[in-house]
Amino acid sequence: MKSFVITADSNSDLLEEYIKEKQIGIIPHYYDLEGVTYGDEINLTPKEFYDKMRSGLMPTTMASNPEVIRRTFQAYVDQGLDILHISFSSALSGGCSNVVTGAKEICEENPGAKIIVIDTLNASLGEGMFVMKAVQMREEGKSIDEVAAWLEEHKQEFCVRFTVDDLNHLHRGGRISKTTAVLGSMINIKPILYLNPEGQLVALSKERGRKKALTAICNDMLNSIGKYKDTDDPICIVHGDTLEDAQFLEELVREKLPDKRIIMNTVSPSIGAHSGPGAIGLCYMGETR
Repeated sequence: MKSFVITADSNSDLLEEYIKEKQIGIIPHYYDLEGVTYGDEINLTPKEFYDKMRSGLMPTTMASNPEVIRRTFQAYVDQGLDILHISFSSALSGGCSNVVTGAKEICEENPGAKIIVIDTLNASLGEGMFVMKAVQMREEGKSIDEVAAWLEEHKQEFCVRFTVDDLNHLHRGGRISKTTAVLGSMINIKPILYLNPEGQLVALSKERGRKKALTAICNDMLNSIGKYKDTDDPICIVHGDTLEDAQFLEELVREKLPDKRIIMNTVSPSIGAHSGPGAIGLCYMGETR
């Protein structure tokens, strides 16, 4: 059975130590602040990035670079490796389309090469959990085709629930109207959002107040986790530089699911540019999105 490498994009929000340990190939998505493009050779720490947003700076984002995609894939093909690429939702970015095009070109130029692209229809550690599952299955001896088939079959069982602290960032990204953002902010409305089956970001419900929103996220996870409640699949918490709230959410989860492994990380800048400082969410395996 031919060896294969697992690649993903930087929007998967995987822990850096995990990326290094499992040798995951990462293709960057980019963001621009004050005329400087970050995401590849240079980057900001999460604290630096979110502090700049808090100061009033509004970043713009860019999908993965076709030339970087080709260069990354070609390097692995030259080593005789097949590639399983785990992609950010095609409904949220052109990055997946860029990867599909790059993979097709490399395979056409290199007879015998195999590159499989999985459109997760997901984001952040919801996407990252696809990577973790793929790594687990590869370590169990599964082939690239077996892993890809399992991920496609179970794609709708990778769930994300999250809320934001500032509705204006969702307005900037075209997710809600200006009126909704202004009125919601005035009465402290916190939306509960999720990635729907088509990979789009949509509202699920709304709560008044931060702690109620975080409690609602946890309760909705408990209602939808189903058969995955007692598996070894982790529950992931992601946050936009709001560690105290992330720890509060972690306590809620541990109270209900004390045996679950919890992974916590910050939301990457190319996602955080749209969700803003204070965004926080749960990513988990569940019976339904």
